[in-house]
Amino acid sequence: MAKFSISMTDRMAATVQARVEAGDYNNVSEYFRDLIRRDAEKREAEDRLRVIFDEAEASGVSDKSFDEIWDEAEANYLKQQDVKRHA
Repeated sequence: MAKFSISMTDRMAATVQARVEAGDYNNVSEYFRDLIRRDAEKREAEDRLRVIFDEAEASGVSDKSFDEIWDEAEANYLKQQDVKRHA
């Protein structure tokens, strides 16, 4: 397992220690591992959104009205919910 030594302000250290003392984390290492996991999850979500945005942009402009798009999306959602209920 890799080890790191980091420097931080007294205020940051107090924040970390307060989270540990509050029982949110068992120790300082667990706190930082959680921060790293959350950062990785956030980056993955941002990457997925970028792909979705790029695909949407590449698909061009629709000739459907907003109401038509909304109705189609709502119908798809309801169909998915129905499938989940019967699964």
